[in-house]
Amino acid sequence: MQDDKTENTEAFDRRWHLSTTPREIAITELEYSLFRSFEAFTRWQVEGMAAASGKNLSASDGAILNVIAMRNRPKGITEIGRLLNRDDITNVQYTIRKLMQEKLIEKTTTDKRKKGVYYRTTEEGMTVIDRYVMLRKKLLVKLTETVRGMNDQMENASQILDLMTGIYEQAARVAATHRNPVDDMFD
Repeated sequence: MQDDKTENTEAFDRRWHLSTTPREIAITELEYSLFRSFEAFTRWQVEGMAAASGKNLSASDGAILNVIAMRNRPKGITEIGRLLNRDDITNVQYTIRKLMQEKLIEKTTTDKRKKGVYYRTTEEGMTVIDRYVMLRKKLLVKLTETVRGMNDQMENASQILDLMTGIYEQAARVAATHRNPVDDMFD
């Protein structure tokens, strides 16, 4: 007889329309975890930035603001997109305009050998970022300190997610070349 405190995970049928084999189940469970993690991360970004700024900033707004501030070096839109693995440049440009209206970033000139427009954080933008960093340390980082071995686990998770990013990118490229259903691809 099984102890009430021990959960028998083998009794659960983990198959569904996306997964019937052990590998498919593992990938699907990772993807489902990604969905949930992304939504939770997005909520944290929105609430953390709201608390730090008093402004209505989306998760994307906060991410772009932090990327622009990264390494205290101005960034162009192409670099911002690359660092966030985004190819929706129109949406990045929209966020840039919004952050400029909020006076959190500004256009800047850089080395004359470089063409294009670059952005840097303003003093107000750095104040928001500093407050966000403080809040992040007091809330998010502190919560992770309760988990033994968390640094190693997060490092491993980051490596797996980076690897999966490359795999998803390659799969997306192949799928993009077969946008119209090709019967031989589904055989």
